[in-house]
Amino acid sequence: MFLRAGLLALLLLVASRLAGLVRESAQAAAFGASAMGDVAVLMFSLPDWLTGVVAAGALSYALLPHWARLAPAEVAAVQRRVAWALAAFGVAVALGLVLLAEPAARLLVGGLPGALMPSAVRALAWSAVALPAALLAALWAARLQHERDFTGMYAANLVVNGCLIATLFAVAGRPAAGGGGGTVTWLGIGLLAAMLARLAWLWQRQGPFRVPPAPAAPGLPGAGLWLWAVLAAGLPLALPFAARSIASQEGAGALATFNYAWKLVELPLMLAVQLVATLALPAISRALATPGDAGRADADRAIRAGFALAWVLACAATAGLLLAAPAVARLLFGWGRMQPEAVAQLAAWGQVGAWSLLPQALLAVGTAVLAAQQRLAPASWAYAAALATLLALAGWGPPLSGSDLMQCMNLLLAAVSGVVLASLGRPVLAWLPWPAFIAGAGGALAALALARLTPIAQAGTALQLAMAVCLAAAVIGLAWVVSADVRAALRR
Repeated sequence: MFLRAGLLALLLLVASRLAGLVRESAQAAAFGASAMGDVAVLMFSLPDWLTGVVAAGALSYALLPHWARLAPAEVAAVQRRVAWALAAFGVAVALGLVLLAEPAARLLVGGLPGALMPSAVRALAWSAVALPAALLAALWAARLQHERDFTGMYAANLVVNGCLIATLFAVAGRPAAGGGGGTVTWLGIGLLAAMLARLAWLWQRQGPFRVPPAPAAPGLPGAGLWLWAVLAAGLPLALPFAARSIASQEGAGALATFNYAWKLVELPLMLAVQLVATLALPAISRALATPGDAGRADADRAIRAGFALAWVLACAATAGLLLAAPAVARLLFGWGRMQPEAVAQLAAWGQVGAWSLLPQALLAVGTAVLAAQQRLAPASWAYAAALATLLALAGWGPPLSGSDLMQCMNLLLAAVSGVVLASLGRPVLAWLPWPAFIAGAGGALAALALARLTPIAQAGTALQLAMAVCLAAAVIGLAWVVSADVRAALRR
């Protein structure tokens, strides 16, 4: 059901994500788990994170259904209006970030030594300069999504990551790569060049769709729709970002270490779980829009298949990380200036965070169903409550280590998934594929038992990876045998 439809998207997405992973690996090699590494992580991630929170997902949620009802000239007119609004918003936020750079740096990288705080302030200034270009890129990527130009969309990510990787390798070879204003300046130039190169790529991909605006410009989606779109898309991104900033309070290098640990979790999340939800959404939307018993039956099958495949892939990824997180961490981050103790720590944190893949699998499909029903408010409120809880724990409780923060993320995401499932109402009982749930959970628990065995913990990289691949394949194979919903989801 989903495999054939998503093969091209999967290949392009894999290339894009692998380029991002190479960028993170080059970043770790250049700076290690150091204070300057914290500054580099903050500088490179802030423009796209802010864009993701306030624009990227919201543009897709709000504009794609709106554009689907418009003629090409009207689409162009709406795009121009939104582009001017985003440019003005980006410039205003950039000015505010430059003016408040020092307090923002102390908030976002609290454990940074005082000697490097000026470097963090300069890094935030460069991020602010790059922000308007990132916002416009999000709009133009949404236009390509509307035109189904997925090659252009994913190639844009390859462009930006290629520029940043080249910058990191160039900076790593400089004598002053460990810190200082010169390093920040070179990183900033590379960041701005990457953002402008991505913008230029997206602009030229839109060439065939540049048409004169309509004589009478159509209206924009309503304010209420924009609000829920921003919240539904932005709050899930805010939760790990807040956890990363809280982790920085531990001291220099803690932000970078937590960031790399979360990357171990994020890679299978983006490549498997969220891809399933993305591919399931059109089928679910069409089925829910079909009246009568036939529509309900199609919706039941599509939703069960989505839950089954997302859950099983999440369980397989969890099993793999529990066994092979140390090996994967060494391969990705254990070179250059990255300290061995930091690699071991991020692997341990990644093993704890791997359990968050299970509630996130339920969340991905459950939120897709809510989006198809145009009922995103429950998910938005649940994420807002989770974010408020995390900030309260950090502000009023004892200091949280990286492992504590991963545990908090697991519990909060489990709570959010419970709210989302409950908001689906009684039909959710028929949508949950219990055989697939039992098979997947059994594989994850088997991995937990194996990971606690001392010989495996001390095994070499190749053996850990081989065992992880075998167990993940066994989880998927067992689910295939016992669950008709998994077989339906993978059917060509």
